[in-house]
Amino acid sequence: MDNLTEISNLLSRINDPDLIEDFFHQILTPAEVNTLDKRWELLKMLDRGISQRSIARQLHISLCKITRGSRELKKNNSAIKKLLSMYNKND
Repeated sequence: MDNLTEISNLLSRINDPDLIEDFFHQILTPAEVNTLDKRWELLKMLDRGISQRSIARQLHISLCKITRGSRELKKNNSAIKKLLSMYNKND
């Protein structure tokens, strides 16, 4: 089993969002946490139908990153789409 699989399995068993957030803050640099935060925000914005140019202006990120997110959302069985669906049900 590779490390990413191990981490994924562990995270899937945790029912404590604070523990997961603490874990991210401890293994990632502040810049990496910020990048993860912005990427999740851009995915939520794309899912709401906000234009890529508007997202780029608001989040100060390149269109390339946004286009990548948009492409991933359009794939069949997209994990991102599934997570956004779970997020929207709890929102």
